[in-house]
Amino acid sequence: MRSNGRAFHPIHVKRVVINALHARFCRLTVHTMSIRIAMWSGPRNISTAMMRAWGNRDDTVVIDEPFYAFYLKATGIQHPGADEVIATGETDWRKIVAHITGPIPHGKRIFFQKQMTHHLLPQLDREWLGAVTNCFLIRDPREVIGSYIKKREVSAIEDLGFLQQAEIFDFVRARTNAITPVIDAKDVLENPEQMLRLLCEAVGVEFSESMLSWPPGLRETDGIWAKHWYGEVATSTTFRKPSPREPEPVPERLGDIHDRSRECYDRLHADRLL
Repeated sequence: MRSNGRAFHPIHVKRVVINALHARFCRLTVHTMSIRIAMWSGPRNISTAMMRAWGNRDDTVVIDEPFYAFYLKATGIQHPGADEVIATGETDWRKIVAHITGPIPHGKRIFFQKQMTHHLLPQLDREWLGAVTNCFLIRDPREVIGSYIKKREVSAIEDLGFLQQAEIFDFVRARTNAITPVIDAKDVLENPEQMLRLLCEAVGVEFSESMLSWPPGLRETDGIWAKHWYGEVATSTTFRKPSPREPEPVPERLGDIHDRSRECYDRLHADRLL
């Protein structure tokens, strides 16, 4: 076999064809394979903005904190609108797991799940985590505390979710061979396109420009608690640049909680996508 006067060995041609077919198969797989993405974050992060980004894709359906009603009923913790959340949400964790690991709603191929780390209480079986692609969204605990105490008091370190996030991260790594992508909120805000491209590549999904902006307002997919917590994101249309101002100092009474939270944050931060 010749091309432009050069001879090609049949085996070489066969390898070229096989490689081309494999590359085409990989591209088709990215476009057609269904995936369930559980993004684990603590409160007062950019998790709702991240849900906006994924929810703006045509191929994606999102779910907002599916374990929230279960968490509130099981702990009795008083959050704004807690009674309404419990009354309208699913409180049986087994049914929740069946839903988020079952068929993807509305015929979509991507199921993005905004998950709060502190909602995954110890009594929940963790084995279902192997059925989803787990990602971790982290934020500096100093910034988290400053934002959180504007809504309610921090009564225990568990309120902030850093301990639980590290525990989930360790569990997924120990029990599965799956990737565990970590992204930092600050990195996302400073360069949304770069970080979203890295995240999409890590989970095997093609990046979409639609993830970079969205219409303002609340969504039907927002939890019923949106009116209490989502005031800022409801006015957003994209990821906002981080404030150049230094965050408020951590109150002395929360110093120990901050330090323990930072140990968990620093460990995941060292593993983040860059």
